Amino acid sequence: MIVGGEPELALLLHIFPEGVEELDGAYAVYADEPPLGFDVVEVEGVEEGWEDAWRPFHHGVRIGRLWVGPPWEEPPAGALAVVIDPGRAFGTGAHATTRLCLELLQEAEPTSVLDVGCGSGVLSVAAAKLGFSPVAAFDIDEVALETTAANASANGATVDVVTELRPAELAVMNIALDVVESMLPRLPVERAITSGYLDRDRPRVDGWRPVGRGERDGWAADVLERH
Repeated sequence: MIVGGEPELALLLHIFPEGVEELDGAYAVYADEPPLGFDVVEVEGVEEGWEDAWRPFHHGVRIGRLWVGPPWEEPPAGALAVVIDPGRAFGTGAHATTRLCLELLQEAEPTSVLDVGCGSGVLSVAAAKLGFSPVAAFDIDEVALETTAANASANGATVDVVTELRPAELAVMNIALDVVESMLPRLPVERAITSGYLDRDRPRVDGWRPVGRGERDGWAADVLERH
């Protein structure tokens, strides 16, 4: 168990997407197998239904014009609601890297967008709600594509789920730094919003230059363009 607050909960959900539960001021995490870099230090039997026990502790967040939250909460009046059911295998809008991407997305001129590593589809759905079009969501995980399609449909958002990279004016990527750096040269786009790494890190890729940056809770996101 780990003692902490809201930022810690968001990070734990990011690392342990199978489930996180608050217990007596600390957090218990659940996983079929520990993520890379983590060792099992204690195993306890859990009651049936643990997969959904974390849901009451997952709340929506307001990010500029957007509200990102689960279907079991009511969005605030006047907000563009992005209702995301993360299921057991995907991140939420609470993590700092997601917030940073959504903040930078709201500063960009609406145009065509490619969501690389779409996961639950939160960035794709938010882009569509903000007026970006067309919106394409790409992932190598078939379940991620199915989840994105389901969340887009539930939000009434037009998102094309694709299995190949598609040309666009802007890409968004909330994934690990090494993946960002390996993907940028391959993307058929002119600009990119990238995150998924700490504020001490910066993507360094030939042919791309930084033109904007945001930081939150030790994490960072960048706006990059080709040159």
